[in-house]
Amino acid sequence: MSSLPFSEATIRKARRIAETIPPTDCDPKVEALVNDLIGQVADKWTMLILEVLEEQGEQRFTQLARQVSGISQKMLTQTLRRMERDGLVTRTVHAVVPPRVDYRLTELGASLGAAFCGVWIWAEANLARVEDSRKTFDAG
Repeated sequence: MSSLPFSEATIRKARRIAETIPPTDCDPKVEALVNDLIGQVADKWTMLILEVLEEQGEQRFTQLARQVSGISQKMLTQTLRRMERDGLVTRTVHAVVPPRVDYRLTELGASLGAAFCGVWIWAEANLARVEDSRKTFDAG
């Protein structure tokens, strides 16, 4: 059994993605999108929000703020807006007092989470090697 914070289905999907051989010639628009998305979603906050929404499902803003340790309200708002703009989350505003806003992953957001699950798989498989390398480097 894996210790990764993802479902078995997500891990299987990530492994299939990782095993796919990338094309040698790349559409410049696709390359630009990849570079743009890496810059936007590879930050720590986006990845943590993706993880929480993948594991917990739809969450209120305040629930996300509690579950993403160390994030400020301003950073959470900015990150969620960027994720909504990119189509990774949907935002539902409920007309109640006090106002309630819920966020959930879209299919697109869930698929991105599966793609980044590959990083967890790699980290789990290579943790000892990286630690050994760091110790060797630091000792030299």
